[in-house]
Amino acid sequence: MSELPPCPECASTFTYEDGTQLVCPECAHEWTPGAVDASDASDERVVKDAHGTVLADGDSVTVIKDLKVKGSSLVVKVGTRVKNIRLVDGDHDIDCRIDGIGAMKLKSEFVKKA
Repeated sequence: MSELPPCPECASTFTYEDGTQLVCPECAHEWTPGAVDASDASDERVVKDAHGTVLADGDSVTVIKDLKVKGSSLVVKVGTRVKNIRLVDGDHDIDCRIDGIGAMKLKSEFVKKA
C-alpha cells in the first residue's frame, strides 16, 4: 500500500485517490498531489481596485461610481474619499467608515486607490 499525504485542510490521514486527485473523506477537500506545495506559497489573498492597483489595510480610496446605501435613501457620491480601509473576506471586501453615513462595506471594483 502506498503512503498518501495527509489532507492540507484538516490534516486527516484518511485520504484516498480518486483518479488523478486526492480526496479527504472528513472535510471533502479535493486536491492534486503536486499542487499542494504551490498553493502554500501563494496563500495570501490579493485585493485590487478598479484599475488593478493592489490595496492594503490603511489605504485611502476614492469611490468611482454613485453607490446607493441599501435600506436607506442615502447615496455615496462619486469622488467620495474613504480613509483607513480594512480588507476583509467576502463579496464586499472593503470595510470602512464614511463621513456622514457611517460604517459600510464596499466592493473593491467600485473604488480606486487615492
